[in-house]
Amino acid sequence: MASGGVSLADRLEEIRADALAAIAAASDAETLESARVRWLGRSGELSGAMSGMRDLGPADRPATGRLANEVKQALEAAYESREKQLAAAEAADRPGPDLTLPGRREWPGGAHPVTQVVDEICEIFAELGFTRAAGPEIETDWHNFTALGIPLDHPAADMHDTFWLDDHVVLRTHTSPVQARVMQANQPPIRVVVPGMCYRRDPFDASHAPAFEQIEGLAVDEGIDFVEFRAAIDFFVHRFFGPGTRTRFRASYFPFTEPSAEVDVTCFLCGGSGCSACKRTGWIEIMGSGMVDPVVFEECGLDPERYTGYAFGMGPARIAMLRYGIPDIRLLYEGDVGFLEQFTR
Repeated sequence: MASGGVSLADRLEEIRADALAAIAAASDAETLESARVRWLGRSGELSGAMSGMRDLGPADRPATGRLANEVKQALEAAYESREKQLAAAEAADRPGPDLTLPGRREWPGGAHPVTQVVDEICEIFAELGFTRAAGPEIETDWHNFTALGIPLDHPAADMHDTFWLDDHVVLRTHTSPVQARVMQANQPPIRVVVPGMCYRRDPFDASHAPAFEQIEGLAVDEGIDFVEFRAAIDFFVHRFFGPGTRTRFRASYFPFTEPSAEVDVTCFLCGGSGCSACKRTGWIEIMGSGMVDPVVFEECGLDPERYTGYAFGMGPARIAMLRYGIPDIRLLYEGDVGFLEQFTR
């Protein structure tokens, strides 16, 4: 018997009727949840009534237990049904899309501006017989420094400038190690351009990045001289920057070339008259270059008495910034689609 002289079976039927009415009357999710907690919760009416099963005699327990399960299943089914009804009603009340708004154009994607510059440079040098080469970004110190005539006590190999992974393993600081690998694996004539990522301990600011793209070129054969070297650079400059662009070679120093030169071009923004981009000089530096030092040939197993060659290297990100008037190198690496899509071909 339940309290007040009402049998447990009668109490379960009362709970069924009252709970079903409360669930059906729930007008929103909050009211429905309150009904669930009151009738089906751990401390709810149904749970409290079922605790009276222990007071029943053995003969009454099976039938009453079946009834309790039926009531519980009926209430749970009613709750789930009402929950779906309220969710459907809420969805129907939500405002649909405003068909008067202009459509959003989908951007299909495109090549990054730095990638565009790299591809264009490779295509121009391909006309001169250069092929595209690649190499590992994790290098030995021999390939990265020693093979290129850079002793390990040179400032370029200092820990402040280089990411050392082990005593003799580094993240390459330039793409020049690929030149050494190509000369070790192939006999001249050799003509390759080598684009790829490089890593240095530079700050990430408006003009520097610790990870950046670089592209280098190498030509090795019998009889290559500075005249051929300059003609190749002039060909590239005229094709990339325009036929009216002039070049200027300034004496410089690199451990792996001799003689070495910085290559400047007339500013393509002001035509050489002087502007803020060229610091009022009319010239913009685009690459370092020079004739391959005989020491490099010896390190890579080529006869320096037989072969000569030239090499050059440039930063495609810097060229992209100059070409498109980008003031901060970080804009190229932040992944802002709204910014990058304006350079899509």
